Amino acid sequence: GEIEQTLGAVVLFAVDIQPACLGLYCGKTLLFKNGSTEIYGECGVCPRGQRTNAQKYCQPCTESPELYDWLYLGFMAMLPLVLHWFFIEWYSGKKSSSALFQHITALFECSMAAIITLLVSDPVGVLYIRSCRVLMLSDWYTMLYNPSPDYITTVHCTHEAVYPLYTIVFIYYAFCLVLMMLLRPLLVKKIACGLGKSDRFKSIYAALYFFPILTVLQAVGGGLLYYAFPYIILVLSLVTLAVYMSASEIENCYDLLVRKKRLIVLFSHWLLHAYGIISISRVDKLEQDLPLLALVPTPALFYLFTAKFTEPSRILSEGANGH
Repeated sequence: GEIEQTLGAVVLFAVDIQPACLGLYCGKTLLFKNGSTEIYGECGVCPRGQRTNAQKYCQPCTESPELYDWLYLGFMAMLPLVLHWFFIEWYSGKKSSSALFQHITALFECSMAAIITLLVSDPVGVLYIRSCRVLMLSDWYTMLYNPSPDYITTVHCTHEAVYPLYTIVFIYYAFCLVLMMLLRPLLVKKIACGLGKSDRFKSIYAALYFFPILTVLQAVGGGLLYYAFPYIILVLSLVTLAVYMSASEIENCYDLLVRKKRLIVLFSHWLLHAYGIISISRVDKLEQDLPLLALVPTPALFYLFTAKFTEPSRILSEGANGH
């Protein structure tokens, strides 16, 4: 009995003196598994596609992304497409036929880039990804949580704890850029004959500026965007709708119905409103959250009812005259 107690104490002591795994994101990697026997290595960085659990062991990411994760990826995928459309419209002038072809090409490029990105992500070859659950904001910034046990040497445990939500966006932007450089110049050269030589490629040049900006935005603010994107969508879609309607001098329903393009812009803004509302509510309780979608047309209706009091056409003409 005494021998057993002594052995038990030695085992406990051996467990106690094993160095603790410091840092939020450091973990022990599985080296060998045989039946129920698992041997783990030293505390360090987890391999790609794994993250630490509460016991500081590296566990593979096997969960499927939540609806909110997909909505976040959808938002990041939409950013280049919306910017493409904006600059195509901005630089195409009155040539609506060439603009329409470019809009369709931009949609095709981004859709193909999204499909290819999903196919090359793990598991390869299927339109499905496996991911780790986002638990808190610090999961996006593991490089800030490398521990220094003796305040001299730093244990580097930087890895993608939100696998693959951080890196998949960069892969998508890279495919978007490659597809744009392959397809768009040929198309613009063929159809944009009405535009001046310098104006033809301006929407492509704009993309060469905004893709690096979007990449830096994701690198630095990925985690912040993850939590803020529903509110960003709602605010920006409201502001752009108001600016567009005032710039187009839309003051009643008839002004809206005169041109198809105005209706397309209105409906696309309504889709963005709905996207923002769904992202905020996360559709946890369908019967409570779906009635919120009835609010989608409210900003446009409010604008039409109050436009006669502000008269945007008068303000625009005074601005043009320099008053």
